Parts: sequence; structure tokens; C-alpha cells
Amino acid sequence: MTIEYTPWPDDLAARYRRKGYWQDKPLTSLLDEQLQTNSQGIAVADGSRSISYGELASYSDNLAAYLQQKGLSAGDTALIQLPNCIEYYISFFALLKLGVAPVCALFNHQQTELNSYCEILQPKLLIASSSHALFLDNQFSDRLSERFSCLTTLLLDHHKGNSELKQAYQQPMKFPPTHLDASAVAFFQLSGGSTGTPKLIPRTHNDYLYSVVASAEICQLDGETRYLCALPAPHNFPLSSPGALGVFHAGGSVVLAPDPSPTSCFSLIEHYQITHTALVPPALQLWLSHAAQAGYDLTSLKLIQVGGAKLSIKVAEQVEPILGCQLQQVFGMAEGLVNYTRHDDDIWSVINTQGKPISPDDEIKIVDKQGNNVPQGTVGRLLTRGPYTFRGYYKSPLHNADAFDDEGFYSSGDLVKQLPSGHLIVEGRDKDQINRGGEKIAAEEVENLLLGHNDIAHVAIVSMPDSTLGEKSCAFIVLQENPPTKLSALVLRKYLRQLGIADFKVPDKFQFVAALPLTAVGKVNKKALRATFEQQ
Repeated sequence: MTIEYTPWPDDLAARYRRKGYWQDKPLTSLLDEQLQTNSQGIAVADGSRSISYGELASYSDNLAAYLQQKGLSAGDTALIQLPNCIEYYISFFALLKLGVAPVCALFNHQQTELNSYCEILQPKLLIASSSHALFLDNQFSDRLSERFSCLTTLLLDHHKGNSELKQAYQQPMKFPPTHLDASAVAFFQLSGGSTGTPKLIPRTHNDYLYSVVASAEICQLDGETRYLCALPAPHNFPLSSPGALGVFHAGGSVVLAPDPSPTSCFSLIEHYQITHTALVPPALQLWLSHAAQAGYDLTSLKLIQVGGAKLSIKVAEQVEPILGCQLQQVFGMAEGLVNYTRHDDDIWSVINTQGKPISPDDEIKIVDKQGNNVPQGTVGRLLTRGPYTFRGYYKSPLHNADAFDDEGFYSSGDLVKQLPSGHLIVEGRDKDQINRGGEKIAAEEVENLLLGHNDIAHVAIVSMPDSTLGEKSCAFIVLQENPPTKLSALVLRKYLRQLGIADFKVPDKFQFVAALPLTAVGKVNKKALRATFEQQ
């Protein structure tokens, strides 16, 4: 059985193979190649434990064999929700080896998100952690199993003790190598898109491996690289840009932090002599403000990547003077295109731009609202296609019709301008989305949940500027006439949390208004709502 997805046109696929971007090798080759020369090297550490490349390979083999005995096979799907821990990579590689395509939920996702992923994917397997509030007992997992009959296997990881997951990967079992089609779906990434329904991004072995290997080369990783994974491990940024997979390709070591705070990270940097890491702008600002008085030796750091949201020039200028390492700006998306500032870029480009694309075959169009190309240096909507940019969301034909033009260029929703050097400068978003410190919030999703409250007539959620996070969210609420209860921000926050939504999606501010402003064609005028913050 194979998982259906929108393929690249034959002529482009042939070009990408001819130019060597697609090597028809599976992502598991990242491990296989290290076993030849580096089996004893440390692959992953999480502060108290570490495993070698040989152990990562054998543990993932054991887990793959165990899951095979449970009836999982190529073409099945799975859902993983684990914190930053060694078990995440063991599970990820085990499923890749089986040909089972997982979607890896973020650890701050709650029942709303998990239910949505199960609805779309119909997974056969769930791997989760009892350290998550949803899995402290069996209530939520029992409800999932009742609702989704496809879900036949649940493996829980108990971080402070033995568990079925640990037993499964630690018990030696033979797993015969299986042929993996490199053009097949390896796993699904999560979109930070602007619509109310979570969208899944099918990533193939070929396209993802190319982006990983090329990113590792651009970022000059090698066997001495010690990478601190401080952001959530499943995020596209710390997974492949170049992230943990890039480090595995280079033969370096990944060190996992529970969160990106200075309290969690600075001691790890000193202990493991970390050379590379990746942060979102709010985390970087915390590092900058705490570095001087923290009392830790951070001199091993060579490079800090910053992405997920636009970095202010003022903050960018402080990285080298305060942290003593090079800054690399990264602008990418789980759908594909990734841009980096380069090691040999001039200072102005590093401070002021968000980099240029990985590949010579990353095609960029910047267009106006009518779809016409704009002059170079002019702000417009970003459209792109290339050897690692997907061609369609999973089982989402209506959205794909809007997201792609007739030539297969993906509209990312970003407003950018391109310099003669090829570097991009991000100027904002065209889509109805809030970028809260790198976490993308689809306004429509939260609006629909609030409209489910009996006392709410209309709602509009917009971004408002924030000096730390870049953007926060504000919900403008119009109440029904004579509501029986008095609504407040506290009541509505509690209401949303009871629905099981991730905390970062709960609006930071609620503003009650008599009516929402409308455009000439009768749509909610969100531009006017956002303008109210400029006037304050």
C-alpha cells in the first residue's frame, strides 16, 4: 500500500534527478552511512542520557520489528507526540524503516489538534508521553480509540521509568532491511497555515533528504558539530534546517534541551561545548539579556540560527558583540523553501536580510495582488517551487486550488522583496495568520471555536504588535443581544482551554465591541482592526 500525494511533474522530477538533487535514497541512509565509520560516536544526548549512532540504529531496528509484529507495515500512518527526548528520534527512524508515515505533533498540542490529525490521517499507531496532561491516565487515549477504530496500537513513554515503548526498543529483535521507495511519502509535516483546519504536508524521502544534505553543507556542519536542539524537535527548523538530521548526516552530536530558555540551555552549552543552535527571536532576546550575568562559559558557540519570525535589526546587531558567535538568519517553511544567510555574506546582509534559497533550482516569483510579477526590490507575495517544495497538501483539493498557481508555484502567504543578490527581506504576511514568536496561529480556527459559544454573535482575531514575541493575538468580540451571562476575558480563556486548544492559540487580549468594521463588499475589515493598535 502506498500513500497518495501530489507528485512533481515528470519533467521537473527528471531534472531534479539529473542535477543530483534527488538521489533515490531513503532518509534512513543518514543512519546507515554513519554506521560504516562512526557507530561509536554520540548521536543524541538529552542531559542525563546519551546514545551512539550504533545504538540509535539498533534501537530503531528493535522498535520497527516490534511494530511489525503488531501489524504495522509500509503505507500505514502514525501519530507521534513526544517532548524533546531521545525516544523521539528512535521512534522517527523506526517508522521510516517500516515505511510507516508519521505526523509528529508538537508537545503543546492538545486534544483539538490530535483529534484533527487522527481525522485526516486515520493512523494505526499512536506514540505519546505520560508526561503530557492528556496521557496522565487512559481517559483521552480510550476516547481516541473509540472514535478512531483505525488506532490499534498505543505506545506510551514514561520518562521517569520503564514503559512499553522503552521495552520495545531495548529488546533485541531482528529487523530485516526493507526496500523503501525514495519517491514515497516519508512523513508529514504540519502547516502553520491560515485556515481553520490543520493541513498536513507530505514530505518524500527524496525531497527532504536533499534539503537536509544541502543545508548541512551550507551551514558547514562536520563531525565536530555539537548541536543544541532547544526548539521542539519535530519543528521543520530544528529537524532539517539543517537541524538534527543535518547533524546526523555530518556525524556530529545532537543535545536536547527541554525548552529554549537560558536556564535550560546555558548549562548544556557549557557542559557539552555546544557549537551550533537554532532559536526563534523571543528566545534569542532572552539569551542576550541573560548572557552577561548567567555565569556560564558560552565561548564554544560558533553559530546561532534565528528563524520562525522576522528578527529585528536592533536585536540582530547584538548577537556577535554579546554572544561572541556568528548569526545566521533562516527563513523557511514546512512546505519546502528554506533560505539562509551565508557564512561569507557581508555584515549588512546578515543583519538585514533573511537569506537566499538553498538550491539553484528554487524558483521564486514575487507578484502583486493580480498575480503580476513586481519589479526587483518591490514588495509582493512570495510564490515558489523547487526540488524540495511540496506540490499539494494531503487530502485538501479545495485548499490546494487556492495555494498553487497554474504552473505549480506555491503561495506561501509571505510578503517579501528580493535584492539583486538573491537575498529575501520578509516584510509581513498576506494570509490571515498570527506569528506569535514563531508559533503560527490560524485566526479562522480560533474564531470558529469562539463562535461556538452561545453568547457570541461575531468574532474577529487579528495580530497586534509585541516587542518580545513580534505579534500577539487579539479577539474582537460582538455579543448576542442581552446575553444571559456576563462574558469576560477570563471566562473565554477558560472556555477555549476546556475545548482542548493549545495554549499559544488562546488570544492574548479580548476586546468587546458593539460591531465589527466591514469593507465595501461586506467582509470584516481586519486592516481597520489592526490599525486601532497603531493609534494607541
